[in-house]
Amino acid sequence: QVQLVESGGGLVQAGGSLRLSCAASGVILSINTMNWYRQAPGKQRELVANITSGGSTNYGESVKGRFTISRDKSKNTVYLQMNSLKPEDTAVYYCNARIVGVHFKVLDAWGQGTLVTVSS
Repeated sequence: QVQLVESGGGLVQAGGSLRLSCAASGVILSINTMNWYRQAPGKQRELVANITSGGSTNYGESVKGRFTISRDKSKNTVYLQMNSLKPEDTAVYYCNARIVGVHFKVLDAWGQGTLVTVSS
């Protein structure tokens, strides 16, 4: 069974930084693109950033220049470094990845979410 487990959320003041981590575990043959999404209260889930297996990155407009996504393929882990945080970054952040597991079955895996709260 494949699992994604996020960590690193918390409360931070505006202008501060946080680093989120998401580790995949289980029987994993390969991981394609890894994504960070977020969902603020009363809003739809939105893509924050993603990174391909080759290392190409993509960012949502609202976080460009402030957030950096990276991954450690040897650890099946993706990171999200968040700098210059704003109150509007407050949300539950979710990790998502398309994982090839046992018997080459492709799984669309989601983490449980980690709450980031930015105070003004």
